[in-house]
Formats: sequence, C-alpha cells, structure tokens
Amino acid sequence: MQLGVNLVYDGAGRLAAAAEELGYAVALAPEGYRSDAPSVLGYVAARTERIGLVAGVMQIPGRPPGMAALTAATLDALSGGRFRLGLGVSNPDVSDGWYGVPFDQPLARTREYVAVVRSALRGEPVGHPGAHYPLPGSTAGDLADHGAPLHLFTEPLRPELPIYLAAAGPRNLQLAGEVADGWIGVFTPPDAVKAAVDELTIGRTRAGRPWAGFEVMPCLPAAIADDAEAAAGLLRPQYVYLLGIGDARRNLHCRLMRRMGFAAAVDAIRGALARGDRAAAAAAVPFELIDATALVGTPSRVAARMAEYAAAGVTTLGIMVSAAATDLDGRLAIVHGAAEALDRSVTFLSGRS
Repeated sequence: MQLGVNLVYDGAGRLAAAAEELGYAVALAPEGYRSDAPSVLGYVAARTERIGLVAGVMQIPGRPPGMAALTAATLDALSGGRFRLGLGVSNPDVSDGWYGVPFDQPLARTREYVAVVRSALRGEPVGHPGAHYPLPGSTAGDLADHGAPLHLFTEPLRPELPIYLAAAGPRNLQLAGEVADGWIGVFTPPDAVKAAVDELTIGRTRAGRPWAGFEVMPCLPAAIADDAEAAAGLLRPQYVYLLGIGDARRNLHCRLMRRMGFAAAVDAIRGALARGDRAAAAAAVPFELIDATALVGTPSRVAARMAEYAAAGVTTLGIMVSAAATDLDGRLAIVHGAAEALDRSVTFLSGRS
C-alpha cells in the first residue's frame, strides 16, 4: 500500500514537495467551494518532479466532457505523464445550485461522460449520440456536416491516461469497476472498503477487464497527535462542512453516515446548523464517527489502522491534510507523521500473516 496526500491550495507546492520527498505516490487536489482542482495541480506540477497528480475529484457537472478531456491532456503533458483524472458527480444541491446542472440519472451521465473523455484522449474526432452529452449538440445531419467536432491536438497525448471515479453506492461502485481504472472513496472504514471491492469486482467482471492494476484509493481525514480525542477535534469542522451541504435528504454524505448507524448524530449536526450554531454542530460530531472514518492519534495508532486498510485491499491511502483545522506547519507534520505510520504498519501486517 502506498500513500497519497490530499492538498489544500494554500501551501500546495510545499505539501506536495514534502510528500514527494517522503515517497508518497500521488498528490490529490479536491474541488469544491474553496478551489478548483486543475489550477492547484498545474502549480504543483511545476513544483515537483516525480509524484503522481490526481484530480480528486473534478466535478462532472462543472465542465463539459470535452473540456475535462482537454484539461486532463494539458495537465498530463505539462507534468510529463503524471496526471490521473478523478471524476465525481458531486452532491445534488451542488450540481443544481452551483452549476445549474440537473442531478437526474447520475449513473447514465457518468457513463456517457467517461466515454466521451476516453474517446477524446484517443485523439480522434468525437461524435457521441448519447442522451446527456450528444456531440455535436445538434442532431441534424452527420458528423461531417459540422465544422468543429471535439478533437484534441495536445502533444503528447496519452490514450491510456487513468480515469478514477468517486463512488459510494453499490451501483455506482459497479460502474466504477466497469468503466474506470480506479476508485476514490470517502468516509470508508476498512469493512466498507472490503464491501466496495466486492462491488468493484462485479463491474470489472461484467466488463471483462482484469483486476490487476485497478486503483483502490479511499481518502481519509487525518490528524496526528498524542491524544486521539484532540486529533479528532481538528477534523470536526470538516465533517460539519460536508454534512452541512444542501438539503439533508439529498446530501450524499448524510445518507452515507445514516447507513453507517450515525443517524442521530447527523440530525444533531443539521439541527445545530439550522440554528446557526456551528460550534454546537462540531461538538455533535461523535468521536466514534471520526475514529471509524479517519486516521487520528499517534503514529503507532494510525499505523495499526493503516494495516487494516491494506488488508482490506487498499492500493493507495489518501491522507487528507486538507481536512485538518491547522496551518501549513501542522499539515506538513501530518504528512511526516503519516509516512512514519506507514513504515510502522508493516509490523502490524506481519503480525497478521
């Protein structure tokens, strides 16, 4: 198992450079209300030499598939072939409220989106007759009747550029296994990773694609400290942020936490947010929820948890320094602490064999 670092835009270059020096496999840039992914990764590409670069994730409703393919090809060329394209449908309210794009039929949209991107990355003129992303947009005539089909001229163009999908539900996971080269997960305890691998395998089998080389990459909030409770306190604002997006009935994170058995906590958090009391919302995030879905505590404690993820089938474990309420020095300390924990995790894995 390798490590990835989930960046924030402030100090992204230093964080990625430190991770590269410590042997991290990839640096991921999230996309949300604070920053977009391509801008951060373009900067990081210029500040690093070896570490892989992952959009973690570019939001499907945020850009047409042709622009996503062009962005991916550009970042890949600028970085010397280090880029991997992570995609996700986001939350329903973000899709509608932020981008003005309906959230209906997310699986069908994702399938078409990936198909267009892959076709474009092969360097061929793209015509796609789909229901959600028809290219050309006009259905009149054939492709030859239109003057400017989608056609990438980026050099060098890497047709096999990896595409990862963020996914949570069984059908979405099966789709990821079928059409993508990897999976990016959030809020995933080790047993949830095992269940996800089962669904991903169904998709791989359905598509007749080999499992070897498929990336299993859950990304976990992380905070290293002598006291696990204190470490969890650094992560509570991130949980409040994610669980507070949009309507609670449509928020994918709220639904996931309810399935995990934390419905009462979700209700308490949302109730506090409705009153405008973010401090109370943070206090309502139980330690048990954070401990189940994050890495908190000493390097030894984190190492034991990492061993569980490795045994569950994780290939790359994302360390979300982006989730910790700390400064750049604090995030750099997490990068170093997680690397130390990975080294120690070998001992726990040896004890399992």
